[in-house]
Amino acid sequence: MDRRRFLSIAGLVGTGTLAGCAGGAPAGDDGGDPSADAYAVETVASGFEHPWAIDFLPDGDLLVTERAGTLDLVDRESGDVRTVEGTLSVDARGQGGLLDVALHPGFPEPRWAYLTYSASNADGDTTTHLGRGRLDPEAARLDGFEVLHAAEPFVDSTGHYGSRVAFDADERLYVTVGDRQFKDFGPDHVAQDLGVELGKTLRLTADGSVPDDNPFVDEPDARDAIFSYGHRNAQGLTVHPETGAIWESEYGERDGDEINVLRAGANYGWPVADEGCTYDSGDPIGVSHDDREDVTAPVHSWPCGSGGFPPGGMTFCTGTAFPDWEGDLFVGGLAARALGRLAVEGSEVTDEERLLTDRGWRIRTVAEAPDTGHLYLAVDAGDAPIVRLTPT
Repeated sequence: MDRRRFLSIAGLVGTGTLAGCAGGAPAGDDGGDPSADAYAVETVASGFEHPWAIDFLPDGDLLVTERAGTLDLVDRESGDVRTVEGTLSVDARGQGGLLDVALHPGFPEPRWAYLTYSASNADGDTTTHLGRGRLDPEAARLDGFEVLHAAEPFVDSTGHYGSRVAFDADERLYVTVGDRQFKDFGPDHVAQDLGVELGKTLRLTADGSVPDDNPFVDEPDARDAIFSYGHRNAQGLTVHPETGAIWESEYGERDGDEINVLRAGANYGWPVADEGCTYDSGDPIGVSHDDREDVTAPVHSWPCGSGGFPPGGMTFCTGTAFPDWEGDLFVGGLAARALGRLAVEGSEVTDEERLLTDRGWRIRTVAEAPDTGHLYLAVDAGDAPIVRLTPT
C-alpha cells in the first residue's frame, strides 16, 4: 500500500546565536531559541498518527512506527511513505501500541527488524513485548514475525510500557520496561522486585535468549533477563558512540526526570530514592539518591520544583553535520515541548540547552542519520510530521 504524505521541503529557519546555558534556567526557556542560526528545520513527511520511533535503512531512508500499529517506510528525499505489510496486532489503548523499531546491526544480513509493542492476553491485561520479523524494504513486507519476549507479569494498566530498545557492540539487545503505573511507593514496589520484569531494563541476545553473563542469572528468585532495576518509565535508550555505554532517560512523577548510564545489576532507586515529588501532594518520593549507598544516582536530573523535562527518545550527535555539537546528547522533550541538548563530558552532563521552544511540538524521539548526521524528530500528535535538522 502506497501513501503520499508530503514532499520534503526546506523552511522554518530561525535566527539567533549558538549558546549554552549559563546558569539558572536552561537556555531557551523564555521561548527563544539561542541556537536557531545553527540549523534549518525541514519537513520530511507528514500525516503520521502519533509516531513513536525512527530507525534508518542502509540507504538512509526511514522506518517509522505509529502507535496505532503501522510501520512505515519513508523516502527521505521525496517524502513518499509506504506502509509495511505483515505487521502485528497491538493493543493501542492508553500509552500502548506499536512503539520502538530497531534493525539488526548487520542489516540486511540478517534482515531482522525488531519491534516493541504492547499486547493483551485473554483477560485484557497487557505487557511490553519484543518481537522480530524479516524486513524486505523493496516489497515493503515483514515476514515470519515472532515474539521473542513478553515482560512478566501482564497487568491491568495501559501505561508506562517503557519499550525503548538498543543494541550494544556485541549485538545484545537492551529493552526498557516501565513500572506500569504501580503506586505503592515503598520498598515492595515492582521496580524494586527482582522477581518481576516491571520497572527494569532487560538484556537479551538477538534471538531473545538470555546472555549467560546477565547479572542475576544465578539468583533463584530473580528474573534472568534483568540487567538493571529501579526504573519508573524509561523511554530513551542510546549507546555512546565512543565508550559503548548504554545511556537511558526516564520520566519522573512530578519532575524527577532522569538521565542514567546503565550498569549491570545496578539499582537506580525508583521509588525508594528519587529526586521528584508526588502528583497529588507535591511531597518528595522516597529520599534523594545521595542519601542511600545502595542505589545509583542519575548523571543528570530535573529535581522537584525545577519544572522537569519529561524525556522521550534520544541520540548522541557524532558531529558529522554539526561539529559544534559533537558528543552532545539530544533528548526529545514531551511536556516541555522542546528538544533538549545536553553537553556531555565523560559520563557527566555539564550543560543544558532547549531548542525548538517556539514550535509547540511534543517531541517523542530524535535520531541521527548515520550517513549525513542530520537529526530527525518524531512529533507526538495526530496528523504529525517527521522533521529533520540540517546545518545552515
